[in-house]
Amino acid sequence: MHTCAIIHPGSSNWVRSMKKVSIKDIARAAGVSHSTVSRALRDSHLVNVDTKARIKDLACEMGYSPDDRARSLVTGRSYTVGVVVTSIADPFVAEVVQGVESTAHDHGYTVILSSSNSEPEREIAAVEMLRAKRVDCVIVTSSRIGALYLEHLERIGGPVVLINNHNEQSGHYTYTVTVDNRHGSFLATSHLIQLGHHRIAYIAGPADHSSDTDRKAGYRQSLRKQGIPYDPTLIVPGDGRYAGGMHAAGRLLNMSEPPSAVFCYNDMTAIGVLQAAREANISVPGDLAVIGFDDIPFASYVSPSLTTINQPKREMGLLAIEMTLNVSEVDDRADLELSDIVVKGELVIREST
Repeated sequence: MHTCAIIHPGSSNWVRSMKKVSIKDIARAAGVSHSTVSRALRDSHLVNVDTKARIKDLACEMGYSPDDRARSLVTGRSYTVGVVVTSIADPFVAEVVQGVESTAHDHGYTVILSSSNSEPEREIAAVEMLRAKRVDCVIVTSSRIGALYLEHLERIGGPVVLINNHNEQSGHYTYTVTVDNRHGSFLATSHLIQLGHHRIAYIAGPADHSSDTDRKAGYRQSLRKQGIPYDPTLIVPGDGRYAGGMHAAGRLLNMSEPPSAVFCYNDMTAIGVLQAAREANISVPGDLAVIGFDDIPFASYVSPSLTTINQPKREMGLLAIEMTLNVSEVDDRADLELSDIVVKGELVIREST
């Protein structure tokens, strides 16, 4: 741990400190680049431990104090990160953003939050607005722009890290942190099959979302592995929201041969199904088993408590901001070797199954 000595008025150091010491001054004294000094002062792992200690000692001796505007001019970075979320009311978002904010703060970055309301046009506008504010990088949750709007990203000219969006064209501008949706939905469906269910419905998420496509694929893979025929009538549309879950459940429960179990795109959909079942006097899990995806806080509070697939949401936010810092701290992204990150979800068994 490095601490600076107090500079007393009248001392030679005090006279010297009257002239504002810059990162360039420290870089000149240390014989390194100004970007190395900037990284060292923010405890970046990209700087050798001994070099970092020497730079911090020099900064203390020279009476350096941070000046964010000057630092931005020297390094060409604003030390801010933009985060675009689908909705601030989405319980999934809160834990992801907590992971982003805590790690960003530890590295001397600030976070600017914006909402897209799950609309592609608003999402692009939000990304462009954040880039206009000269944020170093943008993190987007549950995005579609990576796969469908790559030309916008090229025009924006800045890196974007996508959380829970599988992007076939990731690379120079786009990077991803995502849960293994196929694996998670395979676990969920297999759990229902092991309980003896063979007529299992799937309530889908928002159309064209890659996470929904992958979760549906995992559901079908599990059915196929157990020799259960796929029935397209058991796939009903949803929107990832509570009301959408209630509406979809109504369609399923009114079938001539309703399902005995429902796997839902996410927990909010599943909570809507629980409410629809309650209103129809359908016992859960006696008459209908219900399973969600995400493990939001509400999942353990509803009655019956919800079986679900836990996503490591805070960890995903942390991984996304670490990826962001890695992208922001290199001078040439073309030389950056950075792999997209896929994390595994876990089955959490509760009362609804």
